[in-house]
Amino acid sequence: MNTKRPYQICTKTIMDTSDPSIVFDENGISDYYTNFKKSIEPNWHTNKVGYDELMAEAEKIKKEGKNQDFDCIIGLSGGLDSSYALYVAKEIMGLRPLIFHVDAGWNTDKAVGNIEKLVNGLGLDLYTEVINWEEMKDLQVAFFKSQVADQDMPQDIAFFSGLYKFAKKNKIKYVLTGGNYSTECCREPEEWGAYPGIDKTLIMDIHSKFGKRELKSFPIVDIFSYKIYYKYVLGMKVFKPLNLVPYNKKEVEDLLFEKFGWEKFQHKHHESRFTRFYEDYWMPRKFGYEKRRAHFSSLILTGQMTRDEALDRISRPELDEKFLEKEFEYVAHKLDLTVAQLQEIFEGENKTFYDYKNKRTLIGFGSQVMRKLGLEKRLFR
Repeated sequence: MNTKRPYQICTKTIMDTSDPSIVFDENGISDYYTNFKKSIEPNWHTNKVGYDELMAEAEKIKKEGKNQDFDCIIGLSGGLDSSYALYVAKEIMGLRPLIFHVDAGWNTDKAVGNIEKLVNGLGLDLYTEVINWEEMKDLQVAFFKSQVADQDMPQDIAFFSGLYKFAKKNKIKYVLTGGNYSTECCREPEEWGAYPGIDKTLIMDIHSKFGKRELKSFPIVDIFSYKIYYKYVLGMKVFKPLNLVPYNKKEVEDLLFEKFGWEKFQHKHHESRFTRFYEDYWMPRKFGYEKRRAHFSSLILTGQMTRDEALDRISRPELDEKFLEKEFEYVAHKLDLTVAQLQEIFEGENKTFYDYKNKRTLIGFGSQVMRKLGLEKRLFR
């Protein structure tokens, strides 16, 4: 956590100086709030304007996928955002999506159950790609040893790269995602691990220093491949339907439960056992970063949670201490580490992506261009 400046917390959200780049005005209001009010809210339409845009996009997708088995692909984790995106695609847009799931070895039973319920309930086809566990494990241990904040990068790489590669191979042009403003308008800062894209240079440098096994089948699609080649050469398009429909977290959880028996999670990203451990134990205790601050701040900004509720919930761990201790042991053993070895890594010196080869400057330039063009409205830093 940054200790060079006095502690301060936003008076509108619960974002604070654990983001070292946060900016406050004279009233103690952070740039997260002002960015939401100026850039996101005026351009976010979930009324008839949004519905008309959604259905116009649906017609375009149907037309382009007319003679194919599927007109789009959706990556499904079993979590809320991707589950609702699937529901909207099938039941509201009338599309024929292929459900794509990447099994990186960390699914909770509840996530697996939710995927099964949606597949059966919507009568759709599911394709599951199982990542080679020995390679997955090797990359995850390498990332632990690298001491960088974002320990979830290996899973994210597997999920997105696997999806893009499959879509490319099967000539599916439309990729629908659960990305949205409703629960994610407050993007966590890069210092918390929110690296802006898949940087193959960074991944391979970390793996070359700490990995032991060749990554023969592990999918890695560099950010410039899918931002430039996939998009402009292959014509692949990423579409976020949830930004064009009403999306209240509690109401959608109830809807999916009533229709499919879908089960909700205690918190965002808890569909993955590793992500749950990383966000609720590793990140806050080793680095002092609480991703829940961004998650709750998003819900505050979109009127789904009060600031007082968020302050109360952030004041204590999301999960029970004994449960977290058992999860520490589980993660260590699953990665073929002893508890003492994982503890030694945990107590090691924290590092950042800048300690390794990377394309961050180039990616950052691309992010700023997207902001200037209005293609990305959330804060990127």
